[in-house]
Amino acid sequence: MAQCLKDLETVKGVFIVRNDRGLHTRPSTELVKCASSYRADVKLIYQKMEVNAKSLLGILMLAASKGSRIRVEAIGLDAQAAVDGILELAINKFNIKY
Repeated sequence: MAQCLKDLETVKGVFIVRNDRGLHTRPSTELVKCASSYRADVKLIYQKMEVNAKSLLGILMLAASKGSRIRVEAIGLDAQAAVDGILELAINKFNIKY
């Protein structure tokens, strides 16, 4: 029997954008690929804006620059893995080498 999302715990995390150019198209694309590899619903929260982490346009709308503090929240069966994966990706500067 499938669980209701209301019955699942929300997993939260925080990362700091370490890329010199912030969350521009390339790191945002990496973030979308990572988030999309999980079944959990994943959202990013920056300032007062909340976006779907699986939406490139949504992430770009955050206009997050270097040093921005981004909250990650996920809900679903693999929510912990999703948050851990995104935090690891952020630590690795979204696999972007300049």
